[in-house]
Amino acid sequence: MAPYVDGFVLPLPKKNLAAYKAMATAACAIWKDHGALDYWECVGDDLASEHSRSFTDMADAGDDEVVIFAWAVFASREARDAANTAIMADERMAPLMDPDKPLFDCKRMAHGGFDVLVHD
Repeated sequence: MAPYVDGFVLPLPKKNLAAYKAMATAACAIWKDHGALDYWECVGDDLASEHSRSFTDMADAGDDEVVIFAWAVFASREARDAANTAIMADERMAPLMDPDKPLFDCKRMAHGGFDVLVHD
């Protein structure tokens, strides 16, 4: 069975980057506790593109925002689906998802599951 990847792209206010890093560090532990084989959270650095659409444009990020590109790898889609159910039920998630203090606008986040096409 090939691995399965959950991917995320989101614009994040620059002022929230330190808080987001703390949240992502905690989320990494939770995801791995529930079966993620690998977990990455990256902040855009070199996003200007002369020959293609930029991540900044794709994420509709403003001048006061950075782009987060993140993914988690699972053994299979079934493992990912089971993990996501367990992650959302994990009591450690509640303080990371305070609706009164959102770090970013979830409605502007892109998320999807991906079958691996090529990996070496």
